[in-house]
Amino acid sequence: MVIQQFGDPSGLQVVELPEPCPAAGQVVIGTEAIGVGGVDAMIRRGTLGRSGSSTGVVPGSEVAGTVTRVGDGVDRAWVGRRVWAFTGVGGAYAERAVAAVADVVALPDGLSSVEAVTLGSAVPVAHFALAHGRFAPGDSVLVRGAAGSIGIAAVQLAVRGGAGAVAVTTSSQRRGSRLRELGATHVLDRAGDGDATAPPSFDVVVDVVGGPDLPSFLDRLAPNGRLVSVGMVAGFPPADFGVRLLETFQQSRSFATFSLSTVPVADRDRVRSESFTAAAGGGLSAVVDDVLPLDSAAEAHHRMDAGDVFGRIVLTPR
Repeated sequence: MVIQQFGDPSGLQVVELPEPCPAAGQVVIGTEAIGVGGVDAMIRRGTLGRSGSSTGVVPGSEVAGTVTRVGDGVDRAWVGRRVWAFTGVGGAYAERAVAAVADVVALPDGLSSVEAVTLGSAVPVAHFALAHGRFAPGDSVLVRGAAGSIGIAAVQLAVRGGAGAVAVTTSSQRRGSRLRELGATHVLDRAGDGDATAPPSFDVVVDVVGGPDLPSFLDRLAPNGRLVSVGMVAGFPPADFGVRLLETFQQSRSFATFSLSTVPVADRDRVRSESFTAAAGGGLSAVVDDVLPLDSAAEAHHRMDAGDVFGRIVLTPR
């Protein structure tokens, strides 16, 4: 699948490309599952910068499957192994994907490829975002935009980490019920209202949404509270959003952004491997909204744009 035109999902088209050849330090993976993420949609719309030329870009950043070829300098023992891999800002929506061997993690027995691409990026982002927000047992946590894979991971990790309360914002009671099954203690609407029993303020807010309403969630921080932005699916906040922090200067509240690219590779791989092992043993849930064939990528993006996805949509070559 390539982006033939930026904008609407109809710009995604099926094409035939030559078999990829790995360069030094790379592997080729026969894909079994491909994760569809919010960043993919932002790139496809053209709102996150255009990767490469205006046409012919293969989107997607994570796959799971079996290594079929290796480039120079790569241990041939990788061939035939089931792996998860990060392909960069693109290249995943394909039957064969190329990744640097440094971005490849072996999968444990008992974990499917579909589960791997549901957890492989989301859990490390959620784990390190909570750490970036100095989350500690007993803290109250609000996950804003909890219906996506990162938000779902943050809910589960906060619960496992001993949070005193875990509130979520979501768009429907049905989604709220599912988040409660994963451990959420309070369900709020998108504005952060709707549950009179929820804490009035929170020690940590993990924000996947961004957008014009972000300043109102700065107001929901407790004294010394920390809001960590891990996504901007609703766009950038107002240019003057920091004024809200300065207006409550004596509360010592703080705002931070977080990107997984700032975490050392060894630490990312460790957390990713631990999450795969936990999921294989039933300690983490991989929430899959749907599994679609690769040539239905446009449908997956339509559903993401409509906000109809709970968890992750996964593509599979058929």
